[in-house]
Amino acid sequence: MTTRSDVIADAPKPNDDTPHPAATLGGETKGTVEQLALLLFIVVPFLALLAAVPLAWGWGVSWLDLGLLVFFYFLGCHGVTIGFHRYFTHGSFKAKRPLRIALAIAGSLAVEGPLVRWVADHRRHHKFSDAEGDPHSPWRFGETLPALMKGLWWAHIGWMFDEERTPQEKYAPDLIRDGAIRAISRQFLYWTMLSLALPAVIGGLVTMSWWGAFTGFFWGSLVRVCLLHHVTWSINSICHAVGKRPFKSRDRSGNVWWLAVLSCGESWHNLHHADPTSARHGVMRGQLDSSARIIRWFEMLGWAYDVRWPSRSRIDSRRNNDGDGSGRQKEAAEAA
Repeated sequence: MTTRSDVIADAPKPNDDTPHPAATLGGETKGTVEQLALLLFIVVPFLALLAAVPLAWGWGVSWLDLGLLVFFYFLGCHGVTIGFHRYFTHGSFKAKRPLRIALAIAGSLAVEGPLVRWVADHRRHHKFSDAEGDPHSPWRFGETLPALMKGLWWAHIGWMFDEERTPQEKYAPDLIRDGAIRAISRQFLYWTMLSLALPAVIGGLVTMSWWGAFTGFFWGSLVRVCLLHHVTWSINSICHAVGKRPFKSRDRSGNVWWLAVLSCGESWHNLHHADPTSARHGVMRGQLDSSARIIRWFEMLGWAYDVRWPSRSRIDSRRNNDGDGSGRQKEAAEAA
């Protein structure tokens, strides 16, 4: 099992070796203003998602608005899955400096929090996965049905309102020492405003109307952010409560096939926890993993290198032979 220290040791070396513990966004606890802002960013896009059905039924949705929703959804989603998660958190590959910066910005456009904080939370999650200390395990309150229902809510949304914050200096010192990455993380509010504004600006300019700007903002910003957030949060909640477990891991991570496309391959979560630094999560036949495919393209272009593709022997060594049937699957897809 890969440890947090292994991940930090394997991470790309920063240019700035001087620690800046006070240079990240946010302190050790969440304040009231921040919690209210978080609530606003959860409730408003969700209300937009609820309104999307009658709006689409009454006025329809244009191809432009649909295109904006899909483009910005998968831009932010891959920014998180490839950048925040597989690259910055786990060091699944190394990247040339321009790609490193681009991944940091693309992930920030997903509006899921500052980069350094996101990475710190996720490294802590892997250190204590589904045990005491895990910031968002659905098994936090026990294994009875009422406890699991409460835990699913906690893992999906509730944990984000916890006043205690993961120490960034402890869990992400490599990112804090990198001046450019530290700056992108601190500028999260600006990336959020850009992410929300771009669909409206594009919609308005293409249609040359305020209505086009409004519908671009509605579908390409609000509805898109809501969908992406809940898919991402489902990896914390649903994928740690249900799903097949063909690989050995020390937690309850499972594969949830119906989330694979929308999560860009992240819902093949059991393999990820069995082999956290693997650049590919969907390693069995038919398991779509668009993030791994894009990493392969980066590698072919020379932008990414030292990619940790899983070999067949490595996959087989992690198979679960506990007799539940899931461990008897023998067909592994070719890496990426």
